[in-house]
Amino acid sequence: MPEPNPAPERRGGEPRHRRPAPLLFEPPDAAADPEHFFDLESIEDPRELLGRATELALAFRAAADRAMEFQAVAAAQLADPRRFDRLPDEAIAERAEWTADYARKMIEFGRELMRDRTPE
Repeated sequence: MPEPNPAPERRGGEPRHRRPAPLLFEPPDAAADPEHFFDLESIEDPRELLGRATELALAFRAAADRAMEFQAVAAAQLADPRRFDRLPDEAIAERAEWTADYARKMIEFGRELMRDRTPE
């Protein structure tokens, strides 16, 4: 898993979140076909295929970045020493299938994200 990185920032210092391309509904029977992926296999024009595949790649990348930020915030909340049910870093690592070292980095990243989101 890559090291946590915040979303790229705009000039005003606010995180810039990309608007992902719409992820079209995948019918259950299409999802069962391993060759079927968001109908890309039916696109014959390479320009159109490149454009749609790029949109999907950016959408999945943006979704993964946002999901990682939510993981970090959740890890920081679970590790908060003010919680009576606080979890140790190792328990958080086990739940998220991380190493303990990576869990500590994600906890710190989550704390930074929460600090950045709280008005001063």
